[in-house]
Amino acid sequence: MGKVLVVGAGGVGTVAVTKMAHMPDVFQEIMLASRTKAKCDAVAERIGGNRVQTARVDADNVNEMISLIRSFKPDLVVNLALPYQDLHIMEACLATGVAYLDTANYEPPEEAKFEYSWQWAYHDRYREAGLTAILGCGFDPGVTGVFTAHAAKHHFSEIHYLDIVDCNAGDHGKPFATNFNPEINIREVTQKGKYWDNGQWVYTEPHEIHKPLTYPGIGPRESYLIYHEELESLVKNFPTIRRARFWMTFGQEYLTHLRVIQNIGMARIDPVLYNGVEIIPIQFLKAVLPDPGELGENYKGWTSIGCRIKGLDKEGKERTYYIWNNCSHEEAYRETGTQAVSYTTGVPAATGALMYMKGLWKKPGVWNVEQFDPDPFMAELARLGLPWHEKFDIDLEL
Repeated sequence: MGKVLVVGAGGVGTVAVTKMAHMPDVFQEIMLASRTKAKCDAVAERIGGNRVQTARVDADNVNEMISLIRSFKPDLVVNLALPYQDLHIMEACLATGVAYLDTANYEPPEEAKFEYSWQWAYHDRYREAGLTAILGCGFDPGVTGVFTAHAAKHHFSEIHYLDIVDCNAGDHGKPFATNFNPEINIREVTQKGKYWDNGQWVYTEPHEIHKPLTYPGIGPRESYLIYHEELESLVKNFPTIRRARFWMTFGQEYLTHLRVIQNIGMARIDPVLYNGVEIIPIQFLKAVLPDPGELGENYKGWTSIGCRIKGLDKEGKERTYYIWNNCSHEEAYRETGTQAVSYTTGVPAATGALMYMKGLWKKPGVWNVEQFDPDPFMAELARLGLPWHEKFDIDLEL
């Protein structure tokens, strides 16, 4: 039994804390903190039973984080705030001697750039302090890395080709909305594409490469090659990979809105002067777009996320493998009041926290999820609401 501090009270934080609250044998005390305490209070009230304490904290302020950690004395800090705040929270954990877990890698506010170098640079400091830092423990990144580690451990002697496929076939009824923080989402999907091929990165224009892929229980959906952060750690930790790509589905209406947003300058992340005040257009846009946390009530349909892998099996013969999870927006909402995109990130975050608290994922240093044993994680992932499925020796379509 132990204590966990969760930072961030959006949809992902809501799901993670809801799951943790139902495991009192592991999470003896839970605190949920964010810049807006009222959001934390609403989550705690929904869960009930006085299971969740709440606090206000500005995660950009290292000293505020240090004070909160020292007063609550958690065993683990779970960072479900914005990627901009990763380094601040990692610093606070180092200063207080507490373990760290997040779901998305650091991104500098002034540049849409996904790179693990900033956080990997903390490895020696965490190792010397005897502290564990677990990076990227959402679904993608997160479960997709665990799926890859599972495939390498049980089914492949060498992984040669890895394609991560992410389909949201749901409908929220809005003309345009993002499924998580609009600022982060738009920055992510409008950057150039990038994939790993024969030892080097290949760059593409945004959404330049696309093709229809068939998703289980959903059918064919146009899928676009984009860059996603887990590719960087997976090609490093599985060096036999010759090519690694990430595909995501987008509807035409979404892409049309996205093009307009870019063309009129509303996706800009640099400040502009308006009525004598500096504003950042994408942050203003975030303020007027629908709140992702409020999409769940009317969301219908499913998500499907998985890994399609080709390589050599344990006997050295060619093998293909597809492992995936499908998640219902309606079922996610009934259980947690959130939509499936929040659910598929929050459940793995709670699962990773469970792995740490049980001592199963615990080693000094900074690690990506695929560097731990996948077996106990995958068993708990299914139990906590994200069952996975697999098929062997099929056409991967890629």
